[in-house]
Amino acid sequence: MDDSATIPTAAVDELAAGLRSALESVDIQRIIPHRYPFLLIDRIIELRRRERIVAIKNVTINEPFFQGHFPGHPIMPGVLVVEAMAQAGALLLLTEIEDRDSKLMLFTGIERARFRKPVVPGDQLRIAVEVTAFRRTAGKMRGEAYVGDKLACEASLTCQVVDRPRPATVAEAAPVNV
Repeated sequence: MDDSATIPTAAVDELAAGLRSALESVDIQRIIPHRYPFLLIDRIIELRRRERIVAIKNVTINEPFFQGHFPGHPIMPGVLVVEAMAQAGALLLLTEIEDRDSKLMLFTGIERARFRKPVVPGDQLRIAVEVTAFRRTAGKMRGEAYVGDKLACEASLTCQVVDRPRPATVAEAAPVNV
């Protein structure tokens, strides 16, 4: 595997120890598989292993979902705020899995979701996720998203660790002529 795809373990350790102020987008992309336009966290500003993570999402008018949600009155869809929480939680838990390069963290459930304040272009979401239960194969988290000091969204999330699908080889992907 090339170096750009490896997990930045040292960077995560430094952030957890307070020796580094943030994980940036390139670090995040080495840990979770999400990419534009579906990568919904821009920076990690706090990380306490197996306990808590705080992420930042800068919401801009250039987000593709604003074209249709809603023209003339853009609001970030609540489901995407919850997805940002799930991505932050997945990042935190994937750092604890040894063979994480061969795993995916799948969002499996949501409970008690509440949307308190619309999120609009120009807002900066601060997403705080706390782990309430974690095993090697599954986890449960409680997330909150804030704009400034105002709670915008809260939810309890569950997730499961699964094996990444093996990429098909050229021979497997090619149709057979008979």
